[in-house]
Amino acid sequence: MSDELASAIASVTEVAAVAAFDWVGKQDKNAADKAAVEAMRNRLNEIDFHGKIVIGEGEIDDAPMLYIGEQVGKQSGSVGLDIAVDPIDGTRMVACNEKNAIAVLAAAPTGTLLQAPDMYMEKLVVSAAAKGAVHLANPLEKNLEFLSSALNKPISSLSIAVLDKPRHQHIIKTIRNFGANVITIPDGDVLASLLTILPEHPIDMMYGTGGAPEGIISAAIARALGGDMQARLVSRDKAKGDSEENKQLAVQEVLRCQQMGLEIGEVLSLDQMVSTSDVIFAATAITPTILMDGVSIDAYSRISNTILVNGRDRSLKLINNRYFN
Repeated sequence: MSDELASAIASVTEVAAVAAFDWVGKQDKNAADKAAVEAMRNRLNEIDFHGKIVIGEGEIDDAPMLYIGEQVGKQSGSVGLDIAVDPIDGTRMVACNEKNAIAVLAAAPTGTLLQAPDMYMEKLVVSAAAKGAVHLANPLEKNLEFLSSALNKPISSLSIAVLDKPRHQHIIKTIRNFGANVITIPDGDVLASLLTILPEHPIDMMYGTGGAPEGIISAAIARALGGDMQARLVSRDKAKGDSEENKQLAVQEVLRCQQMGLEIGEVLSLDQMVSTSDVIFAATAITPTILMDGVSIDAYSRISNTILVNGRDRSLKLINNRYFN
């Protein structure tokens, strides 16, 4: 993918982050999300390409979200792209003025990103050093053993990132009882996936159930930088409990998956989720993260910090932009 198009994609997460920043600490995550969505959509529609949202925050009836199947871009030129979006990964963190909220997007040539419903997804992410060593079909303890062997590290030195959610308490307990370390994260598993794939950071594996859009975006990072990932779709009643409402939503999810040719519970390989390495990933920090500062605005300008990954040459750039009023 060209550097020019990659830079344009980076500007999409940038404007979303700046728009969301106005809502940091204001206890209104829906308003923050809406601002980021509108900014992202407007910028996408200024870029010269044929784009389609293949996975995002809901279906067409959920507008103003960037919905699955939505056409974006000017719908001109010769470039066609599949887009996976999460205008804010960490809306609660924006609302509460907590660290590690980011605006994220992945893009790849038309037909190369998995199209899936906006539902839950179980994810297993490792770096290039552990590629092929672990599998979702294995018991967690076996994966820890295989990971230890692949990385040539004792189990007691392994660090596993897990979202700190009630549904994961048994996972956290299992990992600790087996002797490995757990890094709990309140929200935002895209950033955790990126830190897992980058070799200089201490996370050896990211595991757990989160959103499917974040899963496909994480798969794009792995494909671009040589990491590995497996996933499987999880119905809402399995992820959030078997209340009557969750059971009804689960039935709808099964039907949606059937319409898309997908099966809940089937293990998806990295190649099934992202079938090309010609992929772009962009993330702009809204609040400060371990990798970059958040948005800052003063009387004269606004400053943003973006990570841009290009799978064409396996590059990662840190972009600091300052725009004067």
